[in-house]
Amino acid sequence: MTRQLAFDLPLRQSQGREDFFVAPANALALATLDAPESWPQGRMLLIGPEGAGKSHLAQIWSDDHQARIVAARDLSEAGIPALATGAVVVEDAQKIDGNRSLEDALFHLHNLLQAERRALLITASRPPRDWGLSLPDLQSRMDAMASVRITPPDDSLLAAVLVKLFNDRQLTVSPQLIDWLVTRMDRSMGTARKLVAALDARALAEGRKITRALAAEVLDSL
Repeated sequence: MTRQLAFDLPLRQSQGREDFFVAPANALALATLDAPESWPQGRMLLIGPEGAGKSHLAQIWSDDHQARIVAARDLSEAGIPALATGAVVVEDAQKIDGNRSLEDALFHLHNLLQAERRALLITASRPPRDWGLSLPDLQSRMDAMASVRITPPDDSLLAAVLVKLFNDRQLTVSPQLIDWLVTRMDRSMGTARKLVAALDARALAEGRKITRALAAEVLDSL
């Protein structure tokens, strides 16, 4: 359904498996998450740039394995026993960034899940050596984890992500505009999100359709 620009409708993000576009950039990551029985000691680290689809993959894995999802910044030692009753996803581990209480919590969560033989998936935008960890035991455990990466998007993946982002906002744009954007925008998922949000806001504020002319203006302002 085409969105009417007179109304600021809520954003509806689709995070199911059927909404995930498989491309060379993420196919290995998806295949790896679909085979947790092959993870060394039941642990896996998913690394990829901001907006690359890590959270979407984590949600798919969580749905498949009834895993609880927690942001790394929300970890606490007091909550670890309750959290570790099943498989767990810890998102954005790089945001621990040397916070000792968060490091202690992740260290104990890791050890408890390993002792209970429960799976642990961790997502991050950077490898553990770049998290600024101060706890040597946690650093060694994170460095030892098996990992899989999402690589920068190719044209087909970037186009599919743009279509999905517009659909999430109930906006309809032409395939020709999608192709035009792909050849002119910075090649990152984060840029795709910012671009679609900016186009949405500009079209709504000015009562305009999302056309190539509007897209050119927004690209120049990003």
